[in-house]
Amino acid sequence: MILAVVSIVLMTLDHRYQATDNLRSFLNGVAYPLRTITDLPNELGDMASTTFVSRSTLQEQNQTLQVQNELLKAKLQKYTALEAENTQLRKLLKSVQENQNQLNRAIVAEILSTDLDPFRRQVVLSKGSDDDVYVGQPIISAEGVMGQVIQVSAFSSIAMLITDPSHALPVQVNRNGVRAIATGEPHKNQLRLLHQPNNTDIVVGDELVTSGLGCVFPAGYPVGKVIDVNINPSLPFAQITVETSALLDRHRQVLLVWPDSKRLGGKSGCANLLSKDQHK
Repeated sequence: MILAVVSIVLMTLDHRYQATDNLRSFLNGVAYPLRTITDLPNELGDMASTTFVSRSTLQEQNQTLQVQNELLKAKLQKYTALEAENTQLRKLLKSVQENQNQLNRAIVAEILSTDLDPFRRQVVLSKGSDDDVYVGQPIISAEGVMGQVIQVSAFSSIAMLITDPSHALPVQVNRNGVRAIATGEPHKNQLRLLHQPNNTDIVVGDELVTSGLGCVFPAGYPVGKVIDVNINPSLPFAQITVETSALLDRHRQVLLVWPDSKRLGGKSGCANLLSKDQHK
């Protein structure tokens, strides 16, 4: 009873007059070390569980991180490839816009495969007769002329690149208008100019473009740059080597173009010839 009365008196004094604040602070100060010592085992246990991780757990986490790293690398490579493809398609679109006065239409085709014969330069394209592709149709890239279609099926076609030894391309020097015929050098992936006399006005660094003759390629498309002129007095013609403007062995997208027959080579006969080829 005494203790109950004392407790009631103390609670009343504490509630109304805060008479035991100093005592409570003193008792809290005395009890703090005891409370710290009491909680120490739990804190040490938590620290040990987070610090001392088993070897198997570390190996599992390391393996998981390695897998995630490889997946991220693969995604990065895919994004890099998509970025390069997007850049190439933008260049192709820009090429069409710059030469739209010479073209009726153009479509993008993908290179599906290449000929493994070291003496031929041919590729298989993803467009065929269902897309109105015709034999003799020129193909170009953002950098310049690539070749022409030689065989067409319903859903694909075969194109011969300008570096094929069987291909002949009418060109002219951009500097002075000198005309020539460029044929392929497949083992060097280059071009050479045929039957040019030793005194021809062609020098290293000259830019070659399509002349428009032959009723196949529109005039003015880049073909290549002269990188070597070898004049041997014992030979009747100069040996002229040309590096192609188009990156024939790099890009997977090309342009199939339909030239404007009224502007093709500046010849009235080209319109009839082109119409016949497209009809076939």
